Amino acid sequence: MNGQASSYSLPRWRLTRWLTDAGPDVPADIRVALIGSLYGTLPIFAGGVINTIAVSFLIAMRIPTLPFVLWCAFEILCCVTRLFVLLLAQTRARQGKETPTDLYILLGVAWAGGVGYGTFISLSSGDWVVATLACLSAAAMVGGICFRNYGAPRLAGVMIFLTLGACCFAAPFLGEPIMLIVFMQIPFYLFSMSRATRTLNKMLVTTMRAERENEFHARHDMLTGLSNRSGLTKALDAHFARDAGQKRLALIYLDLDGFKAVNDSYGHMAGDRLLQLVAERLRGMIRTGDLAARMGGDEFIVLSEQTEAAQLLGFGERLIREISRPYELDNKHEVTVGASVGIALAPDHGTDMMTLLAAADSALYQAKSRGKSRCMIASQSELDRPFSGAPLLVSSARQLH
Repeated sequence: MNGQASSYSLPRWRLTRWLTDAGPDVPADIRVALIGSLYGTLPIFAGGVINTIAVSFLIAMRIPTLPFVLWCAFEILCCVTRLFVLLLAQTRARQGKETPTDLYILLGVAWAGGVGYGTFISLSSGDWVVATLACLSAAAMVGGICFRNYGAPRLAGVMIFLTLGACCFAAPFLGEPIMLIVFMQIPFYLFSMSRATRTLNKMLVTTMRAERENEFHARHDMLTGLSNRSGLTKALDAHFARDAGQKRLALIYLDLDGFKAVNDSYGHMAGDRLLQLVAERLRGMIRTGDLAARMGGDEFIVLSEQTEAAQLLGFGERLIREISRPYELDNKHEVTVGASVGIALAPDHGTDMMTLLAAADSALYQAKSRGKSRCMIASQSELDRPFSGAPLLVSSARQLH
């Protein structure tokens, strides 16, 4: 019943999937969230873009040779393209459309390679001012890489290597033995930063798992796995917010007949098992897009987008028939319970949880008072009757046999 939240698309290409792999046991929704974290925030991205373009431009102005001019041109083209792809991805994500994640990831790798190339040619130039500026810029960019990409440790590691690895490649050509120390510094730095990125990633995944578990527990009944009252309320609120109360919705209130006798005869563990079996049957009967919830005790709710009276009464009859089939508890006891159903419609009978439940409860009361194992729809007369907090006493007279 809930609207699908906008998000960034998972990568599809083999290379980009490998670069962003979060591990075999990470749920799909967390993978999507991790991909979203790679896009980061626009101000941080803009800072990196401005820095790399400015540094390459200043160095190309100081040494206007072909390698430096090409580096400057590449940085401008790559950064502008990355910015365009980022803005496009953000727009499409808000619209719930496919985002160019693969292209965005590869552009990030290309940008890191460009920074590394600039560092290499700057060190090889023999100009200590240029070399210092390029190396400072590369080191600063590594911090941004780790901050923006800890959701994908492999990607961060590759980008760090491309950015700073150039120092190792340039060192043998500088004619300065002291520079060979970079063969110790850079690998150690790469290892340390990559390890830190992996640690942050694990912490992030653990936190996201805990948040999702807490959210699930807050919205679901722990015994049956169905939605609870809170989850039902949020689904109703989302429906009315999305459709401004114009699209009709059915609230189907189901109460078990004879459940207390099972509890008294076989104990609470058997009663809990029976509720789980009822929930399984209920879950198997609802349509895609509908929502099943347990309100507590032996009361269940179904929110359904089928709102025609004939459809609802037919569904109610199937519910009663299916729920009333015998249950086998722990291969020891076979028990049977019945079910009564009351139905309210939104916005006909209200547009809030309390009003709809009152109308459905009234119909359920009438169903039970007429012999149980019946389905009834709340009458239009209930719209003019004030709600006092007690069960309403008048509902429609249509019933199922």
